[in-house]
Amino acid sequence: MMISAPPDLIFHTLTQNTDSKARAGMLYLPHGPVSTPVFMPVGTNGTVKAIDRDSLEDIGFDIILSNTYHLYLRPGKDVLEKAGGLHRWSRWRKNILTDSGGFQVFSLAPFRKLSEDGVEFRSHIDGSYHMLTPEKVVEIQTIIGSDIQMQLDVCTGWGTEYREAEKALEVTGRWLKRAMDTWMTKKEHYEGQLFGIVQGNFYKDLRVRSLEKLLQIDPPGIAIGGLSVGEPFDVYTEFLSTTADMLPNNKPRYVMGIGTPEYILEAIGAGIDMFDCVFPTRIARNGMVFTREGTLTLKKERNEFDFGPIDAQCSCKVCREYSRSYLRHLYKSGEILSSMLATYHNLFFLKELVIDARNAIIGNHFMEFKKSFLSNYSGKS
Repeated sequence: MMISAPPDLIFHTLTQNTDSKARAGMLYLPHGPVSTPVFMPVGTNGTVKAIDRDSLEDIGFDIILSNTYHLYLRPGKDVLEKAGGLHRWSRWRKNILTDSGGFQVFSLAPFRKLSEDGVEFRSHIDGSYHMLTPEKVVEIQTIIGSDIQMQLDVCTGWGTEYREAEKALEVTGRWLKRAMDTWMTKKEHYEGQLFGIVQGNFYKDLRVRSLEKLLQIDPPGIAIGGLSVGEPFDVYTEFLSTTADMLPNNKPRYVMGIGTPEYILEAIGAGIDMFDCVFPTRIARNGMVFTREGTLTLKKERNEFDFGPIDAQCSCKVCREYSRSYLRHLYKSGEILSSMLATYHNLFFLKELVIDARNAIIGNHFMEFKKSFLSNYSGKS
């Protein structure tokens, strides 16, 4: 049965721990409610690599992420529009969040040109020139049919000078206003939500200024940008906590690009509701899988005669049906099934981790759960 959102509300906090900022809630979106905290698998090109739609639904995912930059370049907005949007075209029945493409353009620094209007860049596919503006990015994501779309922003990396970070947040703030104005014109026929992004790099005063500008515009949700961009873990935790503490309680909070148990649990403890990363699927294709004792490299020789599962405590179909020995053989043989099975397991593992964290929040013992999990999850095997 579909759960309806209360009027003018897309997020509701159910409970918050007394020993941390961790909270459990519900996010109400056009393609169904999403329990939070939530990890979102990344399907950059409209599909999560090495796993099909039915398997994602079998694991229990209610939302995945796709990327505006990549979908804009290929297949292009004309195909998506004629197909009736990404949901119909891909036959994914649940929610889709789309990244604006700001990070991808940031990573193409030698091939881009920033201006007040937007960002001009060369396609990594064929070298053609394109221009993305805040308005155009909203238009593209509306065509995609995103349940959550992100504003176009200027992302800065670890080590960025103060003045450059300051300029980036100022531009990001002005771009959010333009994105919101465009999004408001779509609301009559489009139900997706728009999230703003807090920038400011690793300067606390800039983070405060960025958030103040964002709250004046008041988007439905807030993402903390510019984290997990090369900084040490202790810096990540400091700025994650500092920024999260300033966010309003009535809006969903999203941190982009985190996908390991350590980073995820740190984010949950700081009160973050949503996160995504390519890491779990990327390492799966390279023969690395999660276990409760740390990551396991399947190709290692000691797995050749190990006929036990990846993780004896895991209830996924891969751990129920296949051994480390067989999975090692698939990887060493270059079989596609290796990537498929490892990807299924890694996504199931993170899904279960977040469910366990949510249950611990509801039971008011999240910090105890986090400490216990991380005491076992150490090292690589």
